[in-house]
Order: sequence, then C-alpha cells, then structure tokens
Amino acid sequence: MAHHLDWTHAATGRLTAAALQRPRARARALASRLAGEAAQGRLPFLDLPFRQRLERELPPLLPRLKARRHMLLLGIGGSALGARALQRAFAPQQDEPGHDGPCLWIADNVCEATLARWLDRLPPDDTVVACVSKSGGTIETVAQYLLVRDWLRAALGDGWRNHMLLVTDGRQGFLREEADRLAIPSLEVPDHLGGRYSALSAVGLVPAAFLGIDWRALLDGAAETGESLVRAAHAGTLEAHPAFRLAGWAHELEACGYDQLIFFCYLPQWAAFGAWFAQLWAESLGKGGTGSQPLPATGVTDQHSINQMFLDGPRNKACLFLTGPDVDARQADGRGPHFAKDIPERWQWLAERPFGCLLDAEALGTRMALCHSGLPLVHMAMESATPRAAGNLMALLEGTTLLTGWLNGIDPLDQPAVELGKRLANARLGAPGLTEEAEAMRAFLAQQGERQTF
Repeated sequence: MAHHLDWTHAATGRLTAAALQRPRARARALASRLAGEAAQGRLPFLDLPFRQRLERELPPLLPRLKARRHMLLLGIGGSALGARALQRAFAPQQDEPGHDGPCLWIADNVCEATLARWLDRLPPDDTVVACVSKSGGTIETVAQYLLVRDWLRAALGDGWRNHMLLVTDGRQGFLREEADRLAIPSLEVPDHLGGRYSALSAVGLVPAAFLGIDWRALLDGAAETGESLVRAAHAGTLEAHPAFRLAGWAHELEACGYDQLIFFCYLPQWAAFGAWFAQLWAESLGKGGTGSQPLPATGVTDQHSINQMFLDGPRNKACLFLTGPDVDARQADGRGPHFAKDIPERWQWLAERPFGCLLDAEALGTRMALCHSGLPLVHMAMESATPRAAGNLMALLEGTTLLTGWLNGIDPLDQPAVELGKRLANARLGAPGLTEEAEAMRAFLAQQGERQTF
C-alpha cells in the first residue's frame, strides 16, 4: 500500500463537498502555468534540474566533511529548518545517551551566549563549518561566518579553508566573493530556489550526507512526486493530482473562514517537519491579507497541551494529520520494547503488547476526536518513514504550497514583507544606503507611548 491521502473528513462544518469541486475549473489554466514555468527552470524544487550537478560535485567533498566529527551549520530559516528536520528524522542518535558519532550543530539564531559556548567547546581541528545563504548577504549568517572564520584561522592557520564549505549563489553575493577570493570549497544554490524550497538541494543535503543519511534516496522521493506533478500538468490531469487537490482544499478552507491549518504529526521523529512546513506555508502564502496560519503540533505531546484549543476553541481550524505505518505493519525490531506478561492487573490489557501500539491508538483517538468536533481534516498516511518517503512528502507539500498561492492570486515564491524588517535591522546597525529606513527608525523610537512596569 502506497502513501495516501484520506479525504473522508475533508469536507465538514462550513466546508461542503461541492465547494471542493470549485478549484477544478481553474485546473487547466494552472496546469499551463506550471508546465510553462517548469520549462523555464523557475520551479527547480519540482523537477530537480540541479540534481545531476549536485551528484557530481558533492561526493568528492564527502571524505573531507566526514573526516571531522562535528559540523557547525551557519544558516537561518530555510537554510536550517530542513537540515534540522532531516537530522531529527534520520539521525536521532545525536540526541541520545552515549552518542559517539557525527554531530550537527545548527547556529540558526542570533544568540551570543550559544555561539560563544560552541566556539569555546568545539575542537576546530575536528570541526567542519557549512555556511549557507543563497543571497550570500543574510546579515545573521554573514556575521556568524566572519566570527567563525577568524576562529578557524586562529586555530588552524592556512589550513582553515579545509574546514569550511560555502553553500551560496553560483555567481554573486558576499559568500560567492569569499569562495572565489579565498579558494574556499563551495556548492551552488540554484537559481529560482528560495530558501524555504531548498531543503533537498545542497542546502539540506550537505548536512544530511555528513550525518550518513541517504541523501540520494531523499532526492529519489522528491523527484518521484515533483515530476509526477509536472507530468500531470502536461497531460491535462492536474485536477486529480494530490498536490492540486490539497491546494484546492486549502483555498476553499480560507474562503469558508478556516484561517488556521494544524500540521499534526504522529511520527515523533518527524516532528521537526512541522517547523519546516510552517515556514514554507507562512512565508509563501501570507500576502495581501490572504493565507492561513500554520500550527505545528506533535502527537502525542500536544494532545496534553494545545489540543484542547483545537477541539473546543474557535471553529477556524483545519488539520493535516500525518501518521506513519501501523505497528502491525512494522518489522519486529521496529515495534519497541514489549510490556511484560505479569504487569499490574489494572493494565493487563497492555500485557505482551509492543510499546508502539500506544502511538497508533493515540493517533486514531485524536484523529477521531478532531473529526467528531467538526474540524475539516485530511489524513496523510505514510507507508514508510524512510528518506525516500520524506522526499515524497516534502515535494508534495512544496507543490501544494505553490498551487495554493496561485489559487489565492499571490506569488508564493517571494517574501516582500520580510525584507522590510531586514532593512530596518541593517539600518539600526549603520549599514549604508538605508537613509529612508534610518529616518523611519528614528521616528519610531521617538514616539512617546504609555509604559507600565510589572
């Protein structure tokens, strides 16, 4: 049985089954647009035109990367979230007792205390640094690069370049200039591949390969799903593709006032995909007053925290509910420890059963409760939890996001509102050429409002 979507409870509450048919009228126009933009190379996250080059250039670098125990990843947002999701899903041993294998440290925030501790405790001679920024000018990442470059240089002298890898634009930007000027090893982030769509490029696959994750299988899964979407566009069958159906569902949910989308993950090791999806969805679709707020949730943890709001709060939520293979379909060694036969009488119904059966039962119970409370819900059931399956899922969600944006009448590949905050932050630091932003900041800080101590 393949991965599948269960639409049984997708139309409920204010969303009718008839409403889900409305997007079909736009399928032909969107298919033409998708086919055209893919042919122009503007949708590389679907058909992976960069794959051949990556498979040629990454393997020669791996011996150098894997010769170190530690990788320090400098990146933020889309340059980090995919890497963290893949590490948590497929190299969870890093967070387990007694781990003595490769370790990935992700500097995805501006925290002087954390960076200072890492530079104090990481051994420079056993650390490789991957600095990731498509533009090569992300201030947080560039600032970290400048500090870490000096740290490596002070400890290793001229050999510091052998401990650095830059993942950035192939032609322009500060990091590309650094790579060319200093002969630092580098890999390219392809054109038209924004950060939140880049996890299955060098951006996320370099740390994955360092950790020993099957990065080619991730690409296989993404290619399988992404290329099927492009083929459907060419064949005139887009309306039947899961990505288009999910996009139509999301679009009609907004029209019916469902402005929050829960991503409820009942694959615990895949929980970090929730944060990856949240950025993909929010940064792509939150434009011009449109879009739904993504709400990542982890089963079973969030049954005991925020699920009360989902079940009995405002009726403005829908749910993507992700589960893995049932315990009964897993190999014996994948079921976890078994309960003893002689456990206390009140718990005898658990005797000799695998621990993993709890997760399946909790997932079914929560899914039924959400449906009973009237939430529109699509169940995403994964046949397996392999890297290839993750590639399938990520490509499906990327395609869904793209098509949802087009249905909403916005560009899902840019993020104009985010840029203002970046320019204002740079103005605060004294960057040149930002006179208007500096004036606006002075006016903002001069405002006299009410202050109250607590």
